[in-house]
Amino acid sequence: MGLKRRTMVRAAWAALGVLAVLAAFDGWRVVQAERLNAQIAAGTLPPEDAAAPPELRFAHAAAQAASGAHEAALTRYGALHADTPVGQAARYNGANLLLRQGMALRASSQPGQALALIELAKEGYREVLRHDAADWAARYNLERAQRLVPDPEGVDEEPPEARRSAERAATTMRGYSPGLP
Repeated sequence: MGLKRRTMVRAAWAALGVLAVLAAFDGWRVVQAERLNAQIAAGTLPPEDAAAPPELRFAHAAAQAASGAHEAALTRYGALHADTPVGQAARYNGANLLLRQGMALRASSQPGQALALIELAKEGYREVLRHDAADWAARYNLERAQRLVPDPEGVDEEPPEARRSAERAATTMRGYSPGLP
């Protein structure tokens, strides 16, 4: 009975040790997240640091977009395109920025230049929807962009017309009976 109890005590201590290590790791991650949030809140964003966490680079791109530096924000959003949640959010925000720019150009004296921006925005929304078809915000914005600039009707969508003088295979085949009397 003493050996069994000693084994149970050792197992309990081992489990507590594993839990302590896991708690320390979680605590370290919370501290890292707090530092990142403090950097974002303070506005101390890196100029062009590719080694910075993607969340920090995303916040910098959003700050640039809000301040009116659209080209720089689009460049930063473009660098974040990945299959991660931050990359998806960057793709969505980049498409939103392009759509806003296109709508502004469309209302100005240069409506022809808006076409390219709106088409790029539509492609951005489609890319977001390829990764997450349930993203209703992207669906709504894609529909809005489609109303501004509808997709052209495809020429190849309709089947080609058959020539009237062309032979029909079923009627010219010898020895074939379609089952009629």
